[in-house]
Amino acid sequence: MKRVIPVLVLSVAGLIPVWRYEPSIGTTTSSASTPTTEAVSTPTPTATSSSSGSASTPSASTKKVVQGTAINTSKGTVQVQVTFEGDKISAVSMLQQPDHPQTTAAVPVLIEETLKAQSSKIDTVSGATITSDAYVQSLQAAIDAKGA
Repeated sequence: MKRVIPVLVLSVAGLIPVWRYEPSIGTTTSSASTPTTEAVSTPTPTATSSSSGSASTPSASTKKVVQGTAINTSKGTVQVQVTFEGDKISAVSMLQQPDHPQTTAAVPVLIEETLKAQSSKIDTVSGATITSDAYVQSLQAAIDAKGA
């Protein structure tokens, strides 16, 4: 009888975290919801050129904006948009990303690493491996589409 009360109290105390647990929902910023890791769209290159006003020299700063393939993951859809100035990656932005704290923290790191490396050969961010891998796939698709 002396053990019954502590057993009940500790059992309830152990179950409280289980009852309060809220799993991450993994929603995305888009309405697409395919649960597999697959490409759902093709990259779209868009070219714009800017001239400096002098007619004798050709424009050296041709900007080309390319959207990477949308990659569906278990956390949500990932899609990047890359801006090229000539052959250099000048900017990267996320068109779609999972609504998840690790992803939100990882995106600036991934973009910074991309701008440093000027390629898709970057390290994944710890804690956001799924998103990092999908980011690299979408980024590589945009780089490949730029060359086409």
